[in-house]
Amino acid sequence: MNFKIEHSEGAARAGLLETGRGPIHTPAFMPVGTVGTVKAMSPEELKEVGSEIILSNTYHLYLRPGHEIIRNLGGLHKFMHWDGPILTDSGGFQVFSLSSLRKIHEAGVEFRSHLDGSRHFIGPEKAMEIQTLLGSDIAMAFDECTPYPAEYGYAVKSLELTTKWAGQCRAFQFNNLDDRGGGNRQQLFGIVQGSMYKDLRKRGLEELMGIGFDGYAVGGLSVGEPKEEMYEIIGFIAPLMPQDRPRYLMGVGDLRDMLTAVDNGFDMFDCVMPTRNARNGTLFTSEGRISIKRTEYRTDPGPLDPACGCYTCRNYSRAYLRHIFLAREILSMRLNTIHNLYFYIHFMQDMRKAINDGSFRQYKKYWEGILGQGA
Repeated sequence: MNFKIEHSEGAARAGLLETGRGPIHTPAFMPVGTVGTVKAMSPEELKEVGSEIILSNTYHLYLRPGHEIIRNLGGLHKFMHWDGPILTDSGGFQVFSLSSLRKIHEAGVEFRSHLDGSRHFIGPEKAMEIQTLLGSDIAMAFDECTPYPAEYGYAVKSLELTTKWAGQCRAFQFNNLDDRGGGNRQQLFGIVQGSMYKDLRKRGLEELMGIGFDGYAVGGLSVGEPKEEMYEIIGFIAPLMPQDRPRYLMGVGDLRDMLTAVDNGFDMFDCVMPTRNARNGTLFTSEGRISIKRTEYRTDPGPLDPACGCYTCRNYSRAYLRHIFLAREILSMRLNTIHNLYFYIHFMQDMRKAINDGSFRQYKKYWEGILGQGA
């Protein structure tokens, strides 16, 4: 993997992340394919909307169908019929979300499956083993996602565990190199934790840089904290991160949040917002967010978004989209998801174009005006 900054405007970066399975132009949004599928979408449709990379989930694939089964069937790319880059998260966030079903130890996390209650244990080496057998292009170090709010003492202990586990993940990688993908080594990103404490965020980043990673992610945000605190941490940590490595803001997908993060120098994002909202009938447009079930669209012959070039907007009216949503037709989920993902990916592509031609500040101001109206 090679990463280079092609243009910048202030701290905002337009970059190119080259992998053995294709380039990733940044800023980039990664659709979430939790169990090896982006809900309602085929791989061909993902390519059509412009996706260059998708995210899959270590925890869920470990539980079902199992990472060894996937390995024996040719790896995750072949298993799900996606030949582009895949990033797998480490399972740390999912374990965090199972607070009533897990117990954290120095060596890892003991938890009960949310599927059947069976007992499992995942530590840094196990998380790396799973991701290695899945065959993802980018793996994430195992971490503890610190909850919000967190007392300072708890945040310190949590950060120490995350740093310890990060070192063990890196050691596992160096000791278990493989030639998957024609000698293409899996890349590993470290995750900066530290809750809302700037000194802990700085300490965590410095410790990860001391270990050395292919990219650096910031986790533990968008977990219930006020926007002002999130933006303060984003603005604080981004300038401290290595300039020559990709910067990934995990689990953040609100449009205003991504604008702010790109303005501060972040490159990669993932979130279930576009797909989950699509299934619930909430759609993102160039004029703001709309709910397709509203009565005003009952006889509307126009496209969902006249400024959008996606398959849905080229072929279907708002009236039809409202009708099939209220009728609970499966096609509604598919058409809505195609649109929302197209919108998100092109939102990032337009951001990149703005950085390239020096108009990002105007782009950000323009969208902040639209988002201020409720998008």
